[in-house]
Order: sequence, then structure tokens, then C-alpha cells
Amino acid sequence: MKWRIACGAAAVGLAVVAARAAAAGVERRPDPVPYERLRREPEGEGVFLRRPDGTVLRAVVAGEGPPVVLAHGYGVSLLEWNLVQDALVVRGHRVIVFDQRGHGGSTVGSDGIGSGPMARDYLAVLEHFDVQDGVLVGHSMGGFLAIRALLDHPGVGRRLRGLVLFATWAGRIYDGAPCNRLQIPLLQAGILQRLARTRTGGILFGALQCGKRPSPGMIAVFLEVFLRQAHTPLLPIVRAFAREDRYPRLGEITVPTVVMVGTADRSTPPNHSRRLAAGIPGARLVTVPDAGHMINWEDPDALVEAVVSLHETGRAD
Repeated sequence: MKWRIACGAAAVGLAVVAARAAAAGVERRPDPVPYERLRREPEGEGVFLRRPDGTVLRAVVAGEGPPVVLAHGYGVSLLEWNLVQDALVVRGHRVIVFDQRGHGGSTVGSDGIGSGPMARDYLAVLEHFDVQDGVLVGHSMGGFLAIRALLDHPGVGRRLRGLVLFATWAGRIYDGAPCNRLQIPLLQAGILQRLARTRTGGILFGALQCGKRPSPGMIAVFLEVFLRQAHTPLLPIVRAFAREDRYPRLGEITVPTVVMVGTADRSTPPNHSRRLAAGIPGARLVTVPDAGHMINWEDPDALVEAVVSLHETGRAD
């Protein structure tokens, strides 16, 4: 028995040493974008939208030209769009970013957190800014909600020229995604948040969101935003990721669509994107070599080109 205990302790010790070494290796990597640039929020006119249930949505709008609406992922904020917003404004677009309810500077009203009220928020944003012939970009949770918004609210599709879904899914998030089977239960139990506050745990968790070239700056800014977020109120939408399934309805989407995924995305592996592209009529699948879950920072140019292609042609191909 003592031998087994000693072996177990040794194995744990070796795992800790290996984890610390891996984290140290990530910290030594170069940053393609400076930390100071990544932590700068998108600039523009700040707007607050009041929803009937008392929710207040924070939005920022900048630029002039064909409209683009950017919807961020779980546990972060509109800050994730800083590089993409700048590039699109330079390319002659009016860019609208907003904090999803319960995230960043947006509050939660009586309807709470769930795919239903959050999808209705999309229509409210499009209507408030009178978006016509726009492109909607949904990242991760933002894409999951965009799909429901399009399927349940015809007014969303009527205001769009195109749709970009990247690093996302249409439900059944555990399918073919072993990393989610670990991350999501730990998140729901609050364990992931505690681990992410440690030096080693935070770096390794952040590196999982990156692709084959994890950036210390990207990891640091991601963790700053993620750890400021109150996660307990958001758990209903996390449960919806697995319980809901809109893959059978993808054929109802008629908006020209580009589906994007990084080849090294662990949170939403390419199998989800292939299902999206196969299910949405005429959708084009774009794979970004070596990128992970944060294409918005890892390869913003690829994302911008997808948006511009839809605005220029109104087609996914």
C-alpha cells in the first residue's frame, strides 16, 4: 500500500513539474501583437440599448459604410474585436460591437440568460442601428446564438447580406470535442476559474484557446477578461450549448454564409464547422492553418477578408 501511495505521489509530482515546464515554455514565446494593443477596447461611440425585460446592452459603433455586426463568445466581451474592428473601419465599414447580456458592460434583466432572450437581443441590435444589407459575425457562443436568431426571428435575415460563423457550433457541443468534456464541467463547478487564477493553470488554460503558436499576450488579456466575468449567472447558456440541437434546421438558413475554423481549435473542433458548412445551403468552409479558438486575434486578416467578400459579392463563394 505504501508503495502505491509513493508511486501515486511521484506521478502527481512529475505531472506538476511537466505542467510548470510547459507553462514556462509558453511564456517565452514571442507575441505577434503587443499586449498593450490587445487590451485596448474598440474605440467609437458608446451606446446603451434598453431591452423590455430591463436588460441594458452596451454597444460601440465606429466607421462609415456597409455595416458589420460582431457578436463575441462566452465569458469575454466586445474587447475581443479590437483588431478586427480597426481593420474593418480602415476598409470602409460601419462596425457595431456589443457586449452580450450578462457580459462586460451589459446587464441581465428578468428574462435571464438563455439562447431565447440572447437571440432576441440580436434582432434588437440590428433594429436599433437600422442595419440594412449587413454582415453578422458570430464567434463561438456568438455564432451559436446567431444561428438561433436567424432561425427564430425572420427580421434578422432580412437585414443581412451575409453571415460569418467562426469557431462555433449549432448545439451538441460535446460531439467530437473531448476538451469540452473536461472544460465545461470544470467551469460549471467553479474549478476551472480557480485553476485559471494560478500562474500555471491560467497559462495552460489560455494556451488551449490558442492554436499551435500560443501567444503570452493573448493569453494574458483573455484571462483578464475571463476572470473578471461572473460565471454563475451564465451557466444556463453553458448548459444550452450541449442540450440544444439546431443542426437539423440549418437548411432553413438562406443568408450567404462563410464558416471558419482553425485547424488547431480544441474548443470547437473542425467537425462542428464541417457540419455547419454541410447543413447551410451554399455555405463556404474556410480553415485557418494552425489557428485555435481565437481567430479574431490569431488571424484577424482572414476574418476581415471573409466579411469583405460577403459585402462585395453577397455570396459565400
